[in-house]
Amino acid sequence: MQVISRLNEIISEYHLLKHMFYQAWSRGELSREILQRYAAQYYNQVQSFPRFISRVHTNCPEIEARKVLLDNLVDEEIHGTDHPALWMQFANGMGASREAVLNDMPLPETTAMVNTFYDLAQRDWRDGLCALYAYECQVPEVSASKIDGLKKFYGVNDERTLEFFTAHQAYDVEHSRQVAGLIEKYVEPVRAEAATREAAIALWGFLDGMCREGGITC
Repeated sequence: MQVISRLNEIISEYHLLKHMFYQAWSRGELSREILQRYAAQYYNQVQSFPRFISRVHTNCPEIEARKVLLDNLVDEEIHGTDHPALWMQFANGMGASREAVLNDMPLPETTAMVNTFYDLAQRDWRDGLCALYAYECQVPEVSASKIDGLKKFYGVNDERTLEFFTAHQAYDVEHSRQVAGLIEKYVEPVRAEAATREAAIALWGFLDGMCREGGITC
């Protein structure tokens, strides 16, 4: 797994749990209002993510890889509650109405994050595969940290509000493992490193935008 080892080093440079926004979350320093804004902003990524996977799948010529991507997509949209709906449950549980989430104007960093993932998938399916890995390999650990902070500092204990995070603690362990295998098989190292870095920076940049909205120095 030499390629994945290098990709993990790149992701570590921009690991989301190192960002000041999530560190403030883990210390209970974010207001309820900024968590509501975060929920509304990040909905843009969550609702676009299945279409991002679809774009990677559509552009992929390798049936072995398409099967993995299809399983991933099915988990996003069919098994249990679809994941955008799970995220809306989180937003509602934090006090943000459905209307507020849907009508919140995306920040420039939010738009850049979503567009970067779409662009990588459209450029080449292998770039999209690396972007998928850059996201999904972080999600289980990030989800666990979010759950811990929500329970400790924000009084959130109900399963419905936390369901998006508990689901992704399970799903994305296997997803990222399978995608890692495909990257090792199909993606040359230089291409993999460039696409992974681009995706990781876009995810990090989104949190820069949230810091600015929350008055947090990043």
